[in-house]
Amino acid sequence: MASAATPAPLLPVTSTAAGGGSATGLSDAALATPAFRLFVRLLQARLLSEATSRLRRNLGYFRVNYAAVVAFSLAASLLAHPFSLLVLLGILGAWCFLYVFRAPDQPVVLFGRTFTDRETLLGLVVASVLAFFLTSVASLIISGLLVGGAIVAAHGACRVPEDLFLDDPSAASNGNTTSRLISFLASPGSGV
Repeated sequence: MASAATPAPLLPVTSTAAGGGSATGLSDAALATPAFRLFVRLLQARLLSEATSRLRRNLGYFRVNYAAVVAFSLAASLLAHPFSLLVLLGILGAWCFLYVFRAPDQPVVLFGRTFTDRETLLGLVVASVLAFFLTSVASLIISGLLVGGAIVAAHGACRVPEDLFLDDPSAASNGNTTSRLISFLASPGSGV
């Protein structure tokens, strides 16, 4: 009985190079050396350090823009799910009506029973927690904040902040901010 031929593999298989190395040209032994691992670890630490430094400097400069991006991401997340938005608005309305804008001398009376401020606060906290975690409001808020934070982190880590800041105060037109704000109206070389 003749043996059956081996079938072709389902996934592509990379063959090693003639010198015994991998398809990338580096041998497996070279990739496993402590020196190479140290090099990769130091390179990774340096890149992470630069990204963190860029993010810190860009957060100071683009603070308002980043807040707007996170707010837009949160608003888009809530507008995409109107039921969660209505639940959130209902909880906000209950807090405003029953706790924030109520006069301190006017107690809350429901079904003939008078509630103290502590009971009202406890009821609102319990209702808020139940509404947040039994509906999808909490997950939508968290996901909206995470998406906005990811966008901010990506921009802040990648944007090189070298041209954002003037370290020399004399280069800033002697403190005349009005001339800097309308400098695009002046002709080139006018010194405005």
